[in-house]
Amino acid sequence: MKKTFTIFLIMVLMMSLAACGGQDDSGTQDKQAGESYTITDMLGREVEIPADVNTIAAVNSAARFITYAGAADKLVGVTDLDKKGEPGMPYAYVNRESFADLASTGSGGSEDTTYAEELVTLAPDLIFAYTSDTAALDELSRQTGIPVVGLYATDMFAEDFLGSLTLVGSVMGTEEQADKVAEAIRGWQKDLSDRTKDIAEEDKPTVYMGGMGYRGPHGFEGTCALYPPFAAINAKNVVDETGQSGALLIDLEKVTVWDPEIIFVNPSNMYLINEDYEKNSAFYDNLTAVKEGKLYSQVSYNYNSTNMEIAIADAYYAGSIIYPEAFSDVDFNEKAEEIFTTMLGCEYLDVLDEAGIGFGRLTIGE
Repeated sequence: MKKTFTIFLIMVLMMSLAACGGQDDSGTQDKQAGESYTITDMLGREVEIPADVNTIAAVNSAARFITYAGAADKLVGVTDLDKKGEPGMPYAYVNRESFADLASTGSGGSEDTTYAEELVTLAPDLIFAYTSDTAALDELSRQTGIPVVGLYATDMFAEDFLGSLTLVGSVMGTEEQADKVAEAIRGWQKDLSDRTKDIAEEDKPTVYMGGMGYRGPHGFEGTCALYPPFAAINAKNVVDETGQSGALLIDLEKVTVWDPEIIFVNPSNMYLINEDYEKNSAFYDNLTAVKEGKLYSQVSYNYNSTNMEIAIADAYYAGSIIYPEAFSDVDFNEKAEEIFTTMLGCEYLDVLDEAGIGFGRLTIGE
């Protein structure tokens, strides 16, 4: 009887082990076959993606967000413009050595063309794209057979920007870095607002932003209503009186009427302003801000879409100039490097200075 019972136990154990072994093999095979799950991207599209994403490609200017979220090492393809690594695109500059060796996924820039065939050959696990064109994303996914995740941001402090960071972090397993950046951005936004929100309108100097580049370079007439760095510090931007929003060209006679107390200029386009000065020096020399030497830089943040770290640094620099008392405890250089280090992983002021597009006082005609 005892012998029979022992044999029975052995048979049960063997059946159990066989069953367990089969379950493990099945689970391993399922994962190797490519487990997947569904996410909702920043354009509201449901996208089925692999559970393990090891290689990614970036089209449009998505490599910027991937850099902020700490996943640039997973990139196997970026755009031609990304690969140029120019100082005006900090995310591309800090990755210039690694980006140079990657495959090309598109031309990049305002006339961007995506290289679908190259993406098929490259075969990344996932494509990140920065655009609001849902149809284009769906078509790219259809052409390549690769899941395409849409990212987008409307402003340096917008929830869709922070959501894009969080999404990349979640997909790539870099939540810690993505959350760190998002938390820092919220902190900078609050700090800028808290320092300036209670300053009375009559105590605010009037300001103007010139040399704003959009769809190409512009001289002093290139400006911006509701200019984000000014809006972040509740500045009195004279261009807001137009009732418009975004980049525009203004009649210089209107600037004469406004006669702003402080003028900021994009240093990248100073050459155009200096060329105009040679023909129209009287206009500039009669402006109060020019006569009093209150002309300062605002580093262009619109290069292959918005370089958010520069836009935030612009806000701090403008705040320190417009409201010196409110920012008396802020060392701008330290704050700027804090922003760059948090978002890019390194300091960046020297790069801007060496490229001739840094922060500081400017002089027209030199």
